[in-house]
Amino acid sequence: LTLAKVKEEAGWPQNGIWGLASLRASGFVLAYYLLSLVLQAALPGLVQQGVKLRSGARLEYKFNAFSSAITVLFGAAIGTYLNGADFALWTFIWDNYTQLITVNLGIAFALSCFVYYRSFSVKAGNKHKRELAPGGHSGNLIYDWFIGRELNPRITFPVIGTIDIKAFCELRPGMLGYVLLDLAFVAHQYKLYGFVSDSIILITAFQSVYVFDALWMEPAILSTMDITTDGFGFMLAFGDLVWLPFIYSLQARYLAIYPVHLGLSGVAGVLAVQAFGYWIFRSANNEKNRFRTNPKDPRIAHLQYMKTSSGGTLLTSGWWGFCRHPNYLGDWIMAWSYSLPTGIAGYMVKHGSPVVMSHGDMIDGEGIISGGPVKQQILQGEARGWGMLITYFYVLYFAVLLIHRQMRDEEACKRKYGEDWEKYKEKVRWRLLPGIY
Repeated sequence: LTLAKVKEEAGWPQNGIWGLASLRASGFVLAYYLLSLVLQAALPGLVQQGVKLRSGARLEYKFNAFSSAITVLFGAAIGTYLNGADFALWTFIWDNYTQLITVNLGIAFALSCFVYYRSFSVKAGNKHKRELAPGGHSGNLIYDWFIGRELNPRITFPVIGTIDIKAFCELRPGMLGYVLLDLAFVAHQYKLYGFVSDSIILITAFQSVYVFDALWMEPAILSTMDITTDGFGFMLAFGDLVWLPFIYSLQARYLAIYPVHLGLSGVAGVLAVQAFGYWIFRSANNEKNRFRTNPKDPRIAHLQYMKTSSGGTLLTSGWWGFCRHPNYLGDWIMAWSYSLPTGIAGYMVKHGSPVVMSHGDMIDGEGIISGGPVKQQILQGEARGWGMLITYFYVLYFAVLLIHRQMRDEEACKRKYGEDWEKYKEKVRWRLLPGIY
């Protein structure tokens, strides 16, 4: 094993570190972000006020992420209809995958530096309703840059108008990019093998439903901790623009190279896991959002709650009486359906196979010959199971993320509600999973 061999197997660019980025990929990504900005400004949308800030003011938001995404995907659908799997968008994403990661990482870093520097111009009582985040101005430069100093940084562009940077990053370039990456991987699988496996269809469908559900329910972000409490720094910028689209889509990328066929029973099992998790996730979020916006809504008017000395209310029945973070539980259950279709993952690539077989044939029931003419053999062999470190990483990571987030949420609630929060915990004992945690 040599360093040169490791670089070859890992896909390290031939021109070294400079190959990790390119002007072409940078131009593509910047054009994509510009398109997202233009669509937000040009398309009609729902205008709604956010929650009350500490100053008593409310910021105004425009919501049209769903129609913006549909517009982009409609154009992609036309291109795919005319060009099939060779549509330039899909081939560009596959061929420039590493460079796309680098560019988005650069944008996240630049945005974080920009909003951090600009946050020092926030003055109390300013007419633009700017505020610092409660936990974002500790005085520690690195921590504040990472966690975010300003609560809701905004910027005004000519023609486009005012853009809320945090809300824009939350549901636009990264979320839609997540779906576009999945679709590019589907196209690549078809281009390699001449078919699309049921496993990659399931994963792409699940993740698309997750994304479009979030886009359709876009106004619901106004009551989330990301918007109401967290500042915008590198943590959110990196999470929204890099981590979410590129890490969450790893399963589809794996299946683009090594298709897995689940069969009817496998598909039914995965569907059941997804449906159960989604039911919990959406029901809990709807319940909370309806209660916060209109407590007299007949769909939630029967729920029990306790009033706090700070003037707030805490639900103690329904999903929010079942545990303190039922939406996180549903989210984690759904995460399993994103990984299960990859099965016992892992594959090896044997280059220069002398065997010539028809497109997509199997070798001894475990290997797949890809390409035409055949140049490499893809089989599991000794790698079987090791790939789960990648394809099931999302499940483990998401559990850690949700537990960490749950702890942060509860710490914020403890500061906000004081003794009332302790009384609430006596009524709703379990954090995420009743009987366990």
